Amino acid sequence: MQFLITAYDGDDPEAMNRRLAVREAHLAGMGLLKAAGHFIAGGAILDDDGNMIGSTLYVDFASREELDKWLNSDPYITGNVWQDISVQPIRLALADSG
Repeated sequence: MQFLITAYDGDDPEAMNRRLAVREAHLAGMGLLKAAGHFIAGGAILDDDGNMIGSTLYVDFASREELDKWLNSDPYITGNVWQDISVQPIRLALADSG
């Protein structure tokens, strides 16, 4: 099942520092997620000045429970970066699907 995750960082003065402190670990985790076939696409949400303020992820997991298990271990969760998160089931129309 495919999901769209939209996650906004905190808006306090230390939010960017928390993001940068765990960014490399988060990106490494995305590599593992991709290798396992769960990561479809994603990236940073930017403000008008080009600063990272959140993330979007398209992922594929067998169930919401599996997604939640992974999500709760992501460095952006454990590092208190993402503070406003929504998860929505989706069905992507992939460019290479037909």
